[in-house]
Amino acid sequence: MSTTTPLTGVFDKQGTQGDAERVDAAMRSFVQEFGRTASVHLDACVHCGLCAKACQFYLATGDAKYTPAYKLEPFRRAYQREAGPFAPVVRALNLVKKPNINDLQNWQELLYDSCTMCGRCTTVCPMRIDIAELVKEARHGMYKAGLIPERLALMDRAAQQWGSPATPGEDLPDILAEVSEEHGVSIPCDLTSADMLVTAAPAELGDHTKSLADAAKILNRAGIKWTMHQGGFDASNIGFNNGDLELQERLTRALVDTAVKIGAKTILLPECGHAYGAARWEAAKWYGKALPVRIIHMTEFLDESLASGLIRVKPIGESATFHDPCQIVRRGGLEAAARRVLTKLGFDLTELQDHGVTGFCCGGGGGVVSNQRAAPLRHKVFAMKQAQVEATGAKHFVTSCGQCRITLDMGAKNAKWDKRAESLLELVAAQLVD
Repeated sequence: MSTTTPLTGVFDKQGTQGDAERVDAAMRSFVQEFGRTASVHLDACVHCGLCAKACQFYLATGDAKYTPAYKLEPFRRAYQREAGPFAPVVRALNLVKKPNINDLQNWQELLYDSCTMCGRCTTVCPMRIDIAELVKEARHGMYKAGLIPERLALMDRAAQQWGSPATPGEDLPDILAEVSEEHGVSIPCDLTSADMLVTAAPAELGDHTKSLADAAKILNRAGIKWTMHQGGFDASNIGFNNGDLELQERLTRALVDTAVKIGAKTILLPECGHAYGAARWEAAKWYGKALPVRIIHMTEFLDESLASGLIRVKPIGESATFHDPCQIVRRGGLEAAARRVLTKLGFDLTELQDHGVTGFCCGGGGGVVSNQRAAPLRHKVFAMKQAQVEATGAKHFVTSCGQCRITLDMGAKNAKWDKRAESLLELVAAQLVD
């Protein structure tokens, strides 16, 4: 049996709150999150250990502190003291100690460095405890306490100011004009009327602008009236990742409100897993009623466009394997859609040992890829994915999430591995035929 190594004590903090204030802020947030679902989940754990065997961070290190159940320990303690059925007795007899500032500071490593909120642990839990959802709620308390990784805090501050962690909305027309000129493709911006509002991931507005051009090439070929728009253009997931759920609600609402303003019936999300989770699955909750628009991922759009004949592609006819992005496939249900696109591209698909809903995360989800402190642990996890890809012998290594590509490329560079992940969107754009 593995043993638990001490936590590093390495943590970041924001703001000027005193230690007691930070603890109280976290506790207030935790208690607010103890709704019926969270309470049932926290009471249901039977400590069977199956979640440990599903977690890549535990498997890559053998360290018990990385087991999913252990990551929820301060959250569970707060529940037992403040909201559980025996809370008054627990507090009176001090049967469970109140989490202190040291607990929260150490907990930062477990919540932000070694959990991607991939949900793989949930798939094996016999009690169906959604640990990823509980981690998200726990991160909310950490954000309120000003105890999140500084890299994520910096992106949060940018998004609060600009409506995007990547760029102010006022810069969008210039970015799109540059991309349009570089790649020779028309990218409409700020149309007052359109059938589809197209959004971008933060990376696509910075170093990975080719994805914008590839999307434009396909949309134009399909004959769709579409636009990007300063009012809502960044399908950012930064609030989702760092625990600033109020910011995430504002960012996601901006997409829906902009779509309604221009009469769009569909919002197209980029190749980004957590953008899909935030905008597709959380948006209706924040909106408070049924959404007035359809929100789809790029994978869905490619699948539907190829099936309907809006676009056609020339088959590649080579071997490939596919990395399933967690939020898109395991939590979003698009396993079959991606494979139908791969079939249209003529790939001879060899599946990874763990694929589909049981596939391993890239190791960078949930903001882990943006947290440089987590890089050594992330690289250990990458080695598992690398071994599975190599075992297939496939020529192409494909995925449908830009953040996964970034993480996998970082891992490959660190491992001095010459295989790079390819974008499903990019492959379709390259193979378009009239």
